[in-house]
Amino acid sequence: MNKADDNAQQRQPGATRTITLYMSPPHDCAYLPGREAITQFIDPAQTINTRLYDQLIDAGFRRSGEYLYRPRCNTCRACLPARIPVAAFRPSRSQRRTWQRNQDLTVSLAPADFREEHFNLYRRYISARHPGGGMDVSEPERYREFLLSTWSDTWCYEFRSESRLLAVAVIDRLSRGDSAVYTFYDPYHAERSLGRFAVLWQIAEARRLDLSWLYLGYWIQECPKMSYKSGYRPLEIFRDGLWQTLLQP
Repeated sequence: MNKADDNAQQRQPGATRTITLYMSPPHDCAYLPGREAITQFIDPAQTINTRLYDQLIDAGFRRSGEYLYRPRCNTCRACLPARIPVAAFRPSRSQRRTWQRNQDLTVSLAPADFREEHFNLYRRYISARHPGGGMDVSEPERYREFLLSTWSDTWCYEFRSESRLLAVAVIDRLSRGDSAVYTFYDPYHAERSLGRFAVLWQIAEARRLDLSWLYLGYWIQECPKMSYKSGYRPLEIFRDGLWQTLLQP
């Protein structure tokens, strides 16, 4: 790993705090075949807390386990941070149908601890939707390393049909919004569109809590697994140092 040239500065009243950034070696892109990717991340020795995260997420950073990172590829800018301004969101006709289809589900908030029930659902989801990928883990420790951290304000929304767990949405709570870390669900209930419903529910809950945004991670127009986010309108993307409304479909 290489130390980045462009150290970040976190500005606080009366002080400027310098944060050291590192760059990963080039590696195969997980989203666009044939492309090379580079990841920029906060120095692992840096003390990270939700206040720092609150500021860096507005500069395009995301959390994976204990780490804050963002793509920093030399020749590609396809990965664009995305967020939904929840007060302005208006569901499409198909999204309204998904909402109505799942009104029998109950949703509860649970601490983001390791739970065997969650882990088993995660493994069923990954085996069906992303087999053979880097998220296909069989060890609880690797699951924890991917989704949980010691410093973030992380919670799990549990979606149930009676007592049966159908979906889990892992979120990080920030001062002005929620960050959707990852959602996994029962792959054998495709008729419910559980992934879509989980996003719609998080939008509604963020609005109820008077939060401004739901952060969705990266929007990648050329990658079907990531381009679906443009179906939530309006969608804001972070490009050229500014958050701006995505105009194209």
